[in-house]
Amino acid sequence: MRDRPIPREFTSPGGWAILAWGLSLLLAAGAMALWQQRSLTQELERESGVLNRLVSQRAGQHDAHLTALSAIASASAGPERELFLDVASTITHFYPRIDDVQLVPLDPRDPVIGTGPLAPEVADLIRDAARASTGGIALMPYPGRAHHYMMVKRSPNVPEARFGLMLGIDAEKLLDEAGVFWRRPGVVLALAMPDGRLLAGQDRPSGAVRSGRVIGSASQTLILETGLDVGWADRLPLAPAALLFAFVSLAYWTALGAWRQRTRTRAVAEQARINALESRLAHASRVNALGEMASGLTHELTQPLTAILAQAQAGKRLAAQGRGAALESVLDGTIAQARRASAILERFRDWSRPRPASAAAFDLRDAVRNVQALLAPEAASGGARIDCSVPGDPVPVRADPVEMEQAAFNLVRNAIEAVAGRPDARIAIDLRSAAGRAVLDVSDNGPGVPPGIRTVLFTPFATTREGGMGLGLALSRRLVERGGGDLDLADGAGTGATFRISIPLAGDTEEDGS
Repeated sequence: MRDRPIPREFTSPGGWAILAWGLSLLLAAGAMALWQQRSLTQELERESGVLNRLVSQRAGQHDAHLTALSAIASASAGPERELFLDVASTITHFYPRIDDVQLVPLDPRDPVIGTGPLAPEVADLIRDAARASTGGIALMPYPGRAHHYMMVKRSPNVPEARFGLMLGIDAEKLLDEAGVFWRRPGVVLALAMPDGRLLAGQDRPSGAVRSGRVIGSASQTLILETGLDVGWADRLPLAPAALLFAFVSLAYWTALGAWRQRTRTRAVAEQARINALESRLAHASRVNALGEMASGLTHELTQPLTAILAQAQAGKRLAAQGRGAALESVLDGTIAQARRASAILERFRDWSRPRPASAAAFDLRDAVRNVQALLAPEAASGGARIDCSVPGDPVPVRADPVEMEQAAFNLVRNAIEAVAGRPDARIAIDLRSAAGRAVLDVSDNGPGVPPGIRTVLFTPFATTREGGMGLGLALSRRLVERGGGDLDLADGAGTGATFRISIPLAGDTEEDGS
């Protein structure tokens, strides 16, 4: 046996190694880019959370200011309401983002009190919001003032309110002291009204990384929008990328050299092992084939030999009783079984020297009746009954008559063994023609076929019977397939099993002269 040459790729570099190196660098670059983008995304999410909490805290102060101013407006008296103005001025001084405080009477004839002049149309807008209020705070853009929004509350906060209380807030100052992160190139920050109208920020976030959150205020459901434009320079920083590529290249070429050396050594050892294994496998294959044939031969010959023994014993009794006429029939049956055993031996010889089966057109009803006649006594001795149903018209098929009879015999014999010892044991043989095929069902009311063995049921040595060889079904399927048919388990669930032989009907009804 000639040794195979060691592949050249194990002994010298090639284009595939360069390609694999390039792919390794690409994978490393991709991994680094994903990691960098993930890091930037996490940083944006973290900073966005911090800023959201800061803005939410400031927005919560607005609610407190409105509540305090409403209480002062309700408690103070006099047209000028000096205490209200003092508190309002103090709030605008210490909280620069609140740059307008107005107390608008719902009666238009009364004067408006506030930290500055108020346009009449804005005063009407505040009155409408206060009248429509059901107790909550109305949020709306401040007409005519960019980056501003208004918070309007009725005062006192009862249906019989007399005022509309308004805070004017600069949204850009609300974002003051956001932190160094928000001044970095590529970082975008915006604050929008609940309806999406932009209050603060030059552009809406449109980068590769975006985040939008509602601030944590029940009265001011403003949307804090953040974003980050991530470019390749951010995903692959020059210095870290160069270090990564150098490390990947060194690791790759070192691993490739070690792999080539190891592969060459293993290839030499594997070649020697394969040479020895091929010799052993060739011998084992011949031994296995011989063992399978011997086992199958033993299994198949047991059936006709058993029948011969039973008939010989019956003939002996008939001879002792002097019943010559009955003895002749028994001897004829013995001769038929001997011929059947001889035919089985002939078929096994065909396996070792394959040739086409001696197919001929014959009536499948004859094979069914023969099987019933042969096995009815055995079934009766075990307390079982065989019910046979065949059509009135011939069922012609083209196959080897002996092989088809042998397959049917195996199925019925298996059914008898399956129902042994069961009360009301029954075996049903049903032959019919359907859609251009002859269909032969062999059913029993035994325990059925376990699910775990159904997938290997027709393989050699698969059996559920103690002491069984597991060759009957495998050989039967092979015999049926040689005739162009199929043998399958039609129903094996629950109680009983049904095995089905399906074979094409012959084109003519010519019999082979038997």
